[in-house]
Amino acid sequence: MERLGVIGGGLMGSGISEVGARAGLDVITVEVSDDAAKAARDRVTASLHHAEERGKIDAAGIEETLGRITFTSDLDSLADRQLVVEAATEDEPTKLELFGRIGRILDEDDAILASNTSSIPIVKLGAVSGRADHVMGVHFFNPAPVMKLVELIPSLTTAQQTIERMKAFVSDDLGKEPIEATDRAGFVVNSLLVPYLMSAIRMYEAGYASAADIDRGMVLGCGHPMGPLALSDLIGLDTIRAIGISMYDEFKEPLYSPPPLLDRMVDAGLLGKKTGHGFYPYG
Repeated sequence: MERLGVIGGGLMGSGISEVGARAGLDVITVEVSDDAAKAARDRVTASLHHAEERGKIDAAGIEETLGRITFTSDLDSLADRQLVVEAATEDEPTKLELFGRIGRILDEDDAILASNTSSIPIVKLGAVSGRADHVMGVHFFNPAPVMKLVELIPSLTTAQQTIERMKAFVSDDLGKEPIEATDRAGFVVNSLLVPYLMSAIRMYEAGYASAADIDRGMVLGCGHPMGPLALSDLIGLDTIRAIGISMYDEFKEPLYSPPPLLDRMVDAGLLGKKTGHGFYPYG
């Protein structure tokens, strides 16, 4: 793998682009517009400077990394990619349309098309791509440059060779730790995490305690690095809600269903850190 394409330049897409570029790959990041592509570049630049402050990279490394990434709004520019990771918004119709388009664009017969989805069935994405044996889920965690875990999710139609290539790429090229999960909504981590986050939101909604005290309880009482409501803000309340809806649709378990408060906050645009306000305000 030398040529990586990333569809989407939000928090996850920009993070995946940075991970690929820091691993020495030639990266093309595609956004919906030129302005969005510029914003994606700004996210990567800010992340690299944060890494510089922590002593993880120097100024020359930042320049070299940014030089490996092309930011564009032209989806056709991905034609020569050996791997394309879709990291668009967590919306099934959007992802299905993208997989149909990119499946026709890719030049190489053995190019892999992956999705960073948290909950949408991989088999559906493979079916519309026209290359189902080369499609699988590759789920990074936020922030992608820091978090070591990557979930690999083959579908019923994913070829074994595709799985083995992605395992080697994630571990050897990116230096991440892969785990394999079945193609069920939530995979491994979100199947455990989402009910926990929903439970914390219900607790806050019912007036058990303040947001700060709920979070402090889990940090100081259970040794978690971050409380559930602060973590929800970091992930994005719209993303958590979308994952919960998808998981509830598949399993019909009430613990996955978004609480009314979460619905109201998303409707109000209080999506967490990315909008400046969620359970907490952000400067």
